[in-house]
Amino acid sequence: MSEPIRVLFVCTGNSARSILAEALLRHVGGERFEAASAGTHPSGVHPLATRVLDEAGISSDGLRSKPIEAFVATSFDYVITLCDDARAICPVFPGADQSLHWGYGDPAAVEGSDEERLEAFRRVFTHIGERVRQFALIAGRNSRAGVA
Repeated sequence: MSEPIRVLFVCTGNSARSILAEALLRHVGGERFEAASAGTHPSGVHPLATRVLDEAGISSDGLRSKPIEAFVATSFDYVITLCDDARAICPVFPGADQSLHWGYGDPAAVEGSDEERLEAFRRVFTHIGERVRQFALIAGRNSRAGVA
């Protein structure tokens, strides 16, 4: 088997969007991908992020909020920012073959009832899930074809 495609997902708090993306790519991509996530200002994994993963039957084992500095010396095939703030702070990541930006609103910032907040997490989870599935298909195909 060839080397896995290494992907880092970055957002501000590494509490929701990047955590969801990391878990989704691990789930969808399996051994073809090595997924990680980090935050420019990590704030801990949000309990509603864990809840939506559990609802979807996706493991949240080993997910934790990490600072972007922990990955500066690491090479990645792709670095994907998930919010505009993270993109502004690290528009070019050292060691990344390709940098992408997928902008999503922060579900942790949504105010309202518990159900409204949970729905915001579910909505972002669904959107990121669609994007991760497309990405895994295309990146996997490009990798097999030798395209960076």
